[in-house]
Amino acid sequence: MKTPTALSAKYKAQKLVFGPVFFQAIVAMKELGVLEHIRTKRGRATIGSIQETCEISEYGAEILVEAALASDLIEEVGDAFQITKVGVFILMDELTRVNMNFVKDVCYDGAKFTTESIREGRPAGLKVLGDWPTVYEGLSDLPEPAKKSWFEFDHYYSDDAFPYAMDIIFQDNPRHIFDIGANTGKWAMACKERNPNLAVTLLDLPIQLKVARQNIEEKGLGAHVTYHPIDLLDPFQKIPQGADTVWMSQFLDCFSKAEILQILKNVHQAIDENTNVYILEPFFNNQKYPAAEYCLIATSLYFTTMANGNSKMYSIDVMKKLIDASGLKVVETFELIGDSYHTILKCQKK
Repeated sequence: MKTPTALSAKYKAQKLVFGPVFFQAIVAMKELGVLEHIRTKRGRATIGSIQETCEISEYGAEILVEAALASDLIEEVGDAFQITKVGVFILMDELTRVNMNFVKDVCYDGAKFTTESIREGRPAGLKVLGDWPTVYEGLSDLPEPAKKSWFEFDHYYSDDAFPYAMDIIFQDNPRHIFDIGANTGKWAMACKERNPNLAVTLLDLPIQLKVARQNIEEKGLGAHVTYHPIDLLDPFQKIPQGADTVWMSQFLDCFSKAEILQILKNVHQAIDENTNVYILEPFFNNQKYPAAEYCLIATSLYFTTMANGNSKMYSIDVMKKLIDASGLKVVETFELIGDSYHTILKCQKK
């Protein structure tokens, strides 16, 4: 990497310092329709046309246009403006939309408590959304629009991987799957739609199982589905036996290293030598594109301030070491399945 000059380094420092202010300006440009107007005018948008179409003052139009120019969202064309590729991504890209709403509605107000979160090892910013020790106890009761944005974010980073993941798992003809960290039941429902005779047991906190059960029953997929309430942070609550397949999707990144080891040891005691354990995670150091790695590292900051104060997105190397320490072994690695960010680690008992 080329060493930046002092002037360019200082400029980058100012972009970081004023980043939160520009973020809210970009949100305003989307919500007021300024960016969309500039896009549709194709190089003919002016302060006057923005003012008239978006029903804002001349002052407001000028402020947002200047912020958009400084952020490379738009560029000047004579006396008018046109959108740039960056602006198009802000306006129309699904990944960017999901991330923006997640930051705006879930993370932004609590981010100022990052220092407190680091010092105390707890999600000090979560109090802006509700009074829970971690976000997981409060998922069903999150206020809107935070609730909608949280689940859109969570599903965006997993749903695309599900069809490819099922192709991998169903090669082994599973008869009984334990879905640990079942969340809203989307994985269980996808499996039941693929094989209605499959037995599935969902293991999660009671409040999450309530949501999953409702979703599954509404779809008419409740046959051969059971629910096992469990707090996996309680060392005295053991995972039951009986599964030939254990599935954990974007679950282990919700815990600290010590907690992951505890959970994996719990899995270890519940399985035999013929049980397959599948761990699906978006490892930040195992991505095709810099943007993906950047987003995943940023997600760790959400875990710090809003989720639980002690978890993060992990590297694949760290996860493999924890798996090994638990008494499991990785028998096969499926990297970046489909067009997703995810890798599947297939594990068995040593």
